[in-house]
Amino acid sequence: MIKGIARLKKRLPRWKKAEFEAVRYVPTNVKALLTEMKDISEIIVDLAYSAALYKNREIAEEVKYLEVRMDKLNYQIRMIAMLAARDPQDAEQLAGVLQIAEAAESISNAAGDIASLVYSAEATEPVFSYIMERSIEKIGRMIVSPNSKACGISLDELEIELKTGCKAIAIRRGETWIYDPDETTKILEKDSLLVVGPKEGLKKLRSFLKGEKELLE
Repeated sequence: MIKGIARLKKRLPRWKKAEFEAVRYVPTNVKALLTEMKDISEIIVDLAYSAALYKNREIAEEVKYLEVRMDKLNYQIRMIAMLAARDPQDAEQLAGVLQIAEAAESISNAAGDIASLVYSAEATEPVFSYIMERSIEKIGRMIVSPNSKACGISLDELEIELKTGCKAIAIRRGETWIYDPDETTKILEKDSLLVVGPKEGLKKLRSFLKGEKELLE
């Protein structure tokens, strides 16, 4: 029976495996937990829209994993708050922290609902496409060609945001994802970038990453 359960867990997606993991109390800086929750809430909505737009179950699975991670972070903060509150004044101060954590978790839950559209795309595609077409900012997915001058260059050196108005929200590299890459992150050939920005900026960036243009300008 136990072996059967172990085999079942191995076949589960990463986010389902994360749900099985018990949350244990570990003394942690609340600021660090809130910072991670902020980072997740900033990226998870864009990933969710990308999953629904491209009907990509792989991205949807990553969204679900981040949603589970957010649940666990919120649970950890609640445990810390209960142990830290010694008087009404402490409780009042910690109430604000809990409100922030709950708000961040609500964002991740909504993103999980958006990502779930991947599994019922036939029923929602017309409405979703209509909304995305009228959005000022678009989401684009683009592959870096080996011929692109972007290869080996950092996002800061490329000045993508300055020259195109676009922002790389995630990079798929091999079997891993880089969420919310910072300015020091280098672009490598065959990277798959998820980018959000204006339509013309996405068009310009895609042409550059394909190697059709030598300069991004």
